[in-house]
Amino acid sequence: MPPQLIVFDLDFTLWDCDGTWCDCLSPPFEIRSGMVLDSRKRHITLYSDIQKILDECKFQKWKMALASRTEQPAWAQQLIELLGIAEHFSYSEIYPSSKLEHFAALREATNIEYQQMLFFDDERRNITEVSSLGVCCVHVTQGLNHLLFRQSLDRFEQHN
Repeated sequence: MPPQLIVFDLDFTLWDCDGTWCDCLSPPFEIRSGMVLDSRKRHITLYSDIQKILDECKFQKWKMALASRTEQPAWAQQLIELLGIAEHFSYSEIYPSSKLEHFAALREATNIEYQQMLFFDDERRNITEVSSLGVCCVHVTQGLNHLLFRQSLDRFEQHN
């Protein structure tokens, strides 16, 4: 059985903000020649397999959420819109706080138990913290790719 909720971090998991975090960018953001840029011309790009992953989740009718601990939630939300991925996520916990708070809010909003969630994040401390809840967590080291995503789904199904 697949996860009932797939949760994604943003920075260095779904996107790259020219080597930094989204809260270190310089708004305003704009789309120029099909690329999302900040005012200093830094590129914000989804990793190459992200659209394929999100489309697969949508096709499978899997619920998806975002959990990001950014100091600039409005900037992150704007980038989600500009990158054209907002429609994929039914739930969003984007604010400066512990990922434990994000997941408590997701559990409350969805009525889905932690053991039925799959979480992708690039920061080891978040993986450690959220794993303590019983969430199946995957450490993303070079941006999420389709192979890691599929392997993680298999791991989740074997674990459950």
